[in-house]
Amino acid sequence: MLTKTATIILGIIQKHPVNAYELIKMLSRFQLKDWYDIADSTVYATLKSLEKKQYITGRVQKDGNMPDKTVYSLTDAGTKEWNTAIKFFLTHFDYDLIPFMIASFFAESIGVDEAIKCLEERLDYLKKNSKGLTRQIEELEVEKDIPYYVIGNVQHNALIVETEITVTQQMIAKYKSRLFDQ
Repeated sequence: MLTKTATIILGIIQKHPVNAYELIKMLSRFQLKDWYDIADSTVYATLKSLEKKQYITGRVQKDGNMPDKTVYSLTDAGTKEWNTAIKFFLTHFDYDLIPFMIASFFAESIGVDEAIKCLEERLDYLKKNSKGLTRQIEELEVEKDIPYYVIGNVQHNALIVETEITVTQQMIAKYKSRLFDQ
């Protein structure tokens, strides 16, 4: 499975080939660093790693008197691995919300139908998880010796899941409306 950083980088490269400097500028312009901090050195290291795994290829370009720059493109293996990561991040819930945010950023790239399918699978899981958390809260509230912070932590998790349900439902609705607009 791809790392979060590798998924972001491949997502940008899959849209169009870029060099490392352009990639770093895009990360800044998209304000990804506001919610997932990626150091410039990490971008360079990740590009090298992705090239070693043959998920991207680098082609050296000469631009007048400027220094040579390597422009990276996605390989078929990179596309396959990236699609797998996006589908996984869209489908699976984790309290680390960054993978879902990354996948949401690039979801349309796997196709609207596929994105809807992944989001519906996620929604089913979230609804089951929500019921389980509600049941757990009810059971904890009956207990006399349970400290409030224990119940509070479970309630916190339940609120996170409820927010994820709302966001997932909204995304599904938006994607479905796009299908009807076509």
